[in-house]
Amino acid sequence: MVLAGLAPDLDGLSLLGGVDAYGRWHHLLFHGALGAAVTAAACAAFARRRGTVAALAVVAFHLHLVCDLAGSGPGWPIFYFWPLNRTEWMWDGQWDLASWQNSVIGMGATVLCLLSALVVRRTAVELFSLRADAAVTAAVRRRFLRQERGRGSVGTS
Repeated sequence: MVLAGLAPDLDGLSLLGGVDAYGRWHHLLFHGALGAAVTAAACAAFARRRGTVAALAVVAFHLHLVCDLAGSGPGWPIFYFWPLNRTEWMWDGQWDLASWQNSVIGMGATVLCLLSALVVRRTAVELFSLRADAAVTAAVRRRFLRQERGRGSVGTS
């Protein structure tokens, strides 16, 4: 689901073609219904519960689009029905990427990640390695919970 939420920015790879290519293709190629369909199909292809995964991928994908419409900066429309239609979708209340709103959202996400490590003993690191996730969780718990100090948790000497 993390990858589905990041998938719309695949069109950001157009930056490899230069700033002009990025300005022309970012928010066009993959920020719409076509990108959502491709993402849902790709996620479902690797899943056991294909329908559920496809539906969750569509939700994660569209959450990215909503966040872009809210806070990626004025002047970044989304062409949701491209290539069939080039109607721009924008919101006149859109705030800059480097705004206080995005800072608050980023801090909130950081706090939720720390709480996840403290309470649930899991972090997003588990997507890559269960061992690394255990080490990160142990380090966070040692840092914030006094009773965890010196108990021989993962990563202690």
